[in-house]
Amino acid sequence: MSWAAFYLVCFLVGLVMSVFAVVSGSVHMPHGHFHFGHGGFHAHGHAGGGGAKGGVSVFNFATLMAFLAWFGGAGYLLTVHEQTLGSWIVLLATVAGLLGGSLVFLFMAKVLMKDSGDLDPADYEKIGVLGQLSNPIREGGTGELVFVQEGVRQVCGARSETGEAIPKGTEVVVTKYESGIAYVRRWDELEASLTQSSQSQDGK
Repeated sequence: MSWAAFYLVCFLVGLVMSVFAVVSGSVHMPHGHFHFGHGGFHAHGHAGGGGAKGGVSVFNFATLMAFLAWFGGAGYLLTVHEQTLGSWIVLLATVAGLLGGSLVFLFMAKVLMKDSGDLDPADYEKIGVLGQLSNPIREGGTGELVFVQEGVRQVCGARSETGEAIPKGTEVVVTKYESGIAYVRRWDELEASLTQSSQSQDGK
């Protein structure tokens, strides 16, 4: 394989994989949480996309593919048009690759990660999450709960808090989470109970 062909392959692989990384990137959607506090029940919403504090690593897939594409592109052009440079082409292509990787890293660190902050444990708290039963809960048995948390669809086993049967498709709220099993109550029953409690307090 000639040097020109080698550089061209590097460029094409870097370019194709960079495009693939962009196209296959995940999109986080907003979602809601319901939490029980000492003073009652409240709801709040979050927008997905939080990341760990500390930013993005220098050596990640995007920067490596950018390096490969810039290295290959510069090497190919120099090999075809500036053959007199000889072994200097490898060095110049490497410098170009480092420049390309650095630009991608800076873009990710300054733009894509600018809203990243510390992970909030409350964002991953199961208690208070509203979901729907994908499999029914038989009396004293275990069903399956589907819910969305941090923009990701999740599934776990579910049991009724009272031991009663709950049909498939019922909206429920997690009141306890233990050993991978969510203990739930019907949302409509809980809502009615909270409304009645609120009215009782207002009447005092």
